[in-house]
Amino acid sequence: MLFLRSGFAATSIEAIAATAGVSKRTLYARFPAKEAVFLAVVRRLIGDWLQGFDAAVDSAPSLEAALLAVGQRMLAVALTPPALALHRLMVAEAGRFPELATALRNGGSRSGIERLCRVLHTHRPNFNPSQLAFLAEQFQHLILAGPQARAMGLGESLDREAQNAWCADSVSLFLRALPPAQRPKLDEASCGNVGERQMSDL
Repeated sequence: MLFLRSGFAATSIEAIAATAGVSKRTLYARFPAKEAVFLAVVRRLIGDWLQGFDAAVDSAPSLEAALLAVGQRMLAVALTPPALALHRLMVAEAGRFPELATALRNGGSRSGIERLCRVLHTHRPNFNPSQLAFLAEQFQHLILAGPQARAMGLGESLDREAQNAWCADSVSLFLRALPPAQRPKLDEASCGNVGERQMSDL
């Protein structure tokens, strides 16, 4: 894709129109600026990457299985050449075009965190939204930071077997640190009622 090959700043409207096989007038009739074209490309990529995500998670029988499915899906997407190219682009361009980095975060990272929050809430319904969001973000970093950095040249890249091992170890570490689900507490009145019922059954 043109943006991923050349970067945002170096990609001109003329080049976009030529690649799409349309005139600049036609392009401007649909997109008011280059930023709008870029965001449309990003949304399409993210939509493609999220396909099948929810189905894989919803079919998981436990929190561990769900997190493994999430982690494997995240790695499978994040380590593809287009995803790595997009990550490099945003690191390079975020200072000059912060609105693009914000849009990417809202459409990509935040979307993943929201899905993780739903997974965690299913198994930890006593956690409040801020706890869920914090845990989801930590899990995302735990899964992605190392393999993504390695894939970008900061270390030895992981093959598929190593990715699966990384994911499994990360899920295990996350679950060991995760607070246990709390049982609902009975108030004194409820405890008294339970005692009365037990006495009446004798």
